[in-house]
Amino acid sequence: MRRILTYGTFDLLHFGHIEILRRAKELGDYLVVAVSTDEFNKIKNKRAYHNYETRKKMLEAVRYVDLVIPEENWGQKRNDVLEYKIDAVVMGSDWKGNSNFECLKDICDVIYLPRTEGISTTKIKNDLGVSTPNKKEK
Repeated sequence: MRRILTYGTFDLLHFGHIEILRRAKELGDYLVVAVSTDEFNKIKNKRAYHNYETRKKMLEAVRYVDLVIPEENWGQKRNDVLEYKIDAVVMGSDWKGNSNFECLKDICDVIYLPRTEGISTTKIKNDLGVSTPNKKEK
């Protein structure tokens, strides 16, 4: 069984999220999604509309997702890969080269998928006139 892991906030669940989850699941048999907790989002200076529990429940309802776990800090990724016996970590291409993921290449594959054109949580918030703090901390 090939096990895949991805990370994200997954706020305002949209088509781009569904697409990356679908494409990640196509790369394996079992998809684990690590969702940023509310406390971790504060550290990253991110603000989510939905709280962690709601975002977790929404992801659990997506047919591509087999397990949702909390992402509580930047440093947990290596432990997640080992604990859940992950074969590949999959992220959007905007994370390519980021040390938080590149450092995992000695224990699993790290795959960067192209983002879905024309959609993102930031774009949705901007289109609605909602101010957003920094997109992410790299």
